[in-house]
Parts: sequence; C-alpha cells; structure tokens
Amino acid sequence: MPDFPLIDSHQHVFWNGRDDVGLIADLDEQNIEKAWLLTWDEPKYEAMGRIHHLDPRFKLNGSEETLMPLHTLIDVCRRYPDRFIAGYCPNPLDPQAVDKLQAAVDILGVQVCGEWEFTLPFEDPRCIELYRFAGSRHLPVVLHLDVAYLPPNNGRFVGHPRWKGGGIDNLIRALEACPNTNFIGHAPGFWREMAADADNYPGQYLNRDAIIGGRLPDAFDTYPNLYADLSAASALKALMVDPEQTYAFITRFEDRLLFGRDYYGGELIAFLDSLNLPDSTWRKLGRENAEKLIADTAPPNSVPLRKLGL
Repeated sequence: MPDFPLIDSHQHVFWNGRDDVGLIADLDEQNIEKAWLLTWDEPKYEAMGRIHHLDPRFKLNGSEETLMPLHTLIDVCRRYPDRFIAGYCPNPLDPQAVDKLQAAVDILGVQVCGEWEFTLPFEDPRCIELYRFAGSRHLPVVLHLDVAYLPPNNGRFVGHPRWKGGGIDNLIRALEACPNTNFIGHAPGFWREMAADADNYPGQYLNRDAIIGGRLPDAFDTYPNLYADLSAASALKALMVDPEQTYAFITRFEDRLLFGRDYYGGELIAFLDSLNLPDSTWRKLGRENAEKLIADTAPPNSVPLRKLGL
C-alpha cells in the first residue's frame, strides 16, 4: 500500500450492501482520503436486474425514475465534507439537462460530470451540448462505455442489452467534438480496447487469453483530453492480462490515469503494488491526477460545504 493517502476517483454510495458509514469505514481501511461520488441518472428501466444492488430509497423524493439520485449523494457530501467530491450527470434526454448541471455546480458545488451512463451514442448532439458545458466549467466527464454488440456468434451479432455509448469510434467522435472537455473512460467497452482485436473478442471482459495491443494507446496519443480511471473489474481484468505490458502502459500514460475502484476493498491497490511502479507514478495515479482535473472546478460564487458547517 502506498505511503500517502489516496483519492478514489470513481465511487458510489448506498449500493452493494453498504451505506455511507460503511463506505467511510472502507475508505479508512484502504487509506483513502477522499472519493468522488457519482450519480447514475439513468432511468430505472435500464437497470437490467441491478435493482437489488441499489438503495431501495431511490423511489423517494421524486427520484423514482433515477437509479442513484443526486439528493442522496449531496446529503452524504454534506455529512462528510472533507471526504467526498460531488459528481452529477443529468440525463441528456432531459431538455433541461444543461440547466440542471449548471445549477448543481453553482448551488451544490458539484465538481465532476459523472457518471455518464446512458443508452445513447456518446456523440449524440444532446450529449455534446452537455459535455461542452462541463468543459466550460472545467468539470471532467466520467464516461461508462459498453459496446452495443459483442462479436458474431453462429453468424449473428449478439446484442448487448446494457450497451452504453457505443464503441471506441463513438468515443473518438465525442473527443473530437469537445477538445476543451476532459473525458475519463471507464467500463468494459472501454477496457476491451486493450485487446489487439477487440472487435472480435467474444467476452464483455478481457481474460488471460486476450492478446494485448489494442486501440487505446493510439487514442491516448491522439487525444490529450482522454483520461481513464482504473476502476471496476473491467479495468483490473484488462490490466492483469499482461502485467509487463500494463507496467509499460501505466508509466507511458501516468499523467492520464486515475486510481478508482467503483467498489470496495483493496484488490486494485494490491495489484498496482505488485507492479513496483515508481513512487512518482503511484502518486500521479493515486491522487495528483485527480486533484489536477478538478483544480479549477470551484464555482465562482459557491461556498464550500465545509465552510457552511454542513
């Protein structure tokens, strides 16, 4: 475990069996100083069997159509102002999405646009409008990518009902349309692009049989506004395929990668420790890159929650 406190750049609250007290205990156990708390503003009909992992109170306070509503997240941020950074991404299909994000920034001190997780192409014009506003306020956008189709099986494409965003080409079009917005890639559809032939890889997650050499390094080289967090099983599985190449990838893009978990426990920390990364690289992943991305996000007229005594 590193000898400095970490920042978890991808986290949620009231899910997978833990409330806010349980999350704080987990952060303390893993030497994590702060976490970015992200919403899921996707409608409940897109939950695809995940309801049992989520807070049953999501039906309260007018949030019956939202899986992880903003109001519960803000309540937690106010209870623990020194431990959490608030994130929020409204549904781009809402005609007032940009106005809602602006209000969340100006009134509630939201510093991250995330988590974007919707059954829409990344480059949908309504999404582009939201990204551009986020960029104008220096908010990084956390994107969940899951491909719409897995490779053909018996001559037929296999539909992926939990698709989000599309594929890497959709992501690239968003990167090109919003050069002043920083995007943080995440989820199975993103990390499968570490595979040399991702379009034909049969699984949602990469396993040991994958051959590393995909399109992600080229995307990082081409688009300086592309970042990634190392959260969830999708990232960890991809990174564990070939630790030697993972070391090269992490040290090459050490300024663009963020420690994040999207769950609990120390599995990612243990794996990163096993790579024997340079201390300077660990610090960039572990906290410095996250601090840099939100350094300019404090709204000009806002009062930090800690000063409010909330």
